[in-house]
Amino acid sequence: MSSNQFSNQNASNPLLEKLFKNVKSVVGIAILALIAMSAFFQIGPEEVGVIVRFGKYTRTVNPGLNYKVPFLESVYKVPVERQQKLEFGFRTTKPGVRTEYTRRGTMDESLMLTGDLNLADVEWVVQYRIDNPFNYLFKVRNPETTLRDISEAAMRQIVGDRTVNEVLTVGRTEISSKLQELMQQVCREYSLGVKIEQVVLQDVNPPEQVKAAFNAVNEAQQEKETLINQAKAEYNKVIPKAAGQAKETIQMAEGYATERVNNAKGDVARFNALYKEYVKAPEVTKRRIYLETMESVIPKLGQKIITDQNGNSVLPLLQMQLTQQNKAQNGQ
Repeated sequence: MSSNQFSNQNASNPLLEKLFKNVKSVVGIAILALIAMSAFFQIGPEEVGVIVRFGKYTRTVNPGLNYKVPFLESVYKVPVERQQKLEFGFRTTKPGVRTEYTRRGTMDESLMLTGDLNLADVEWVVQYRIDNPFNYLFKVRNPETTLRDISEAAMRQIVGDRTVNEVLTVGRTEISSKLQELMQQVCREYSLGVKIEQVVLQDVNPPEQVKAAFNAVNEAQQEKETLINQAKAEYNKVIPKAAGQAKETIQMAEGYATERVNNAKGDVARFNALYKEYVKAPEVTKRRIYLETMESVIPKLGQKIITDQNGNSVLPLLQMQLTQQNKAQNGQ
């Protein structure tokens, strides 16, 4: 080996050593960076972190920057503050101001048999939150699928206990509250770690195949209710009027009876008073009664002539009749 080759070999060794040191530094820095990246993690404001070590639960951390043992521990981020929802009978394809939906592939979960053996197409939404992250992750396999099965089974049970008219009309609010209560009870029994916040019965319709017949029956029932209400209105108008007329007739009869009784009592009182005077002076009273009677009767005789047996008193009577006629004309 020449002296030049030897010197070149000696000169290259420091370069190799320096290069090797640089590679070791870079690798060390990369390893440290990788360890740091795997050790620190960020939890969002609406989440909690569930940390497991070799698959076993160790602790739960709150939102913010947190630390875990690199390569030994793993973290599951659970959105406990986010309201989530499950849709049944339809799916939202494009949310927004004008939300778009599709019903493709959802008929099996929305078509149900009611208690009176009719079919109803029920669409509903379940809104829930995760209130126990540990139970949600480790107590039940596939919790969202399980929750969907619970909701569908509970809805079929509730709808199966009611008639189709109750499901379509008056029973909607009761069905929603009953479904929420039943779902929450089953979730507690399964330790699902979920809180049911609201159940919304979106839409209930008869199946498309029988919708026309159902609408015809519904219209007939509505017409029946309308006729019944009209009959009740006519009844309420006629019966009170007849009752008022009957009451008025009764009151008039009672008033007439009272008047007749009072008049009779007055006549009796007047007769008794007259009889007392008559007893005191029979001849005088008899003549006074006779004269008063003739005074009231003679003006009403009209074209009548009253004479005595000899016919001597005709002119005075005629003169009296003329006087009465003049008085009547002057009064008019």
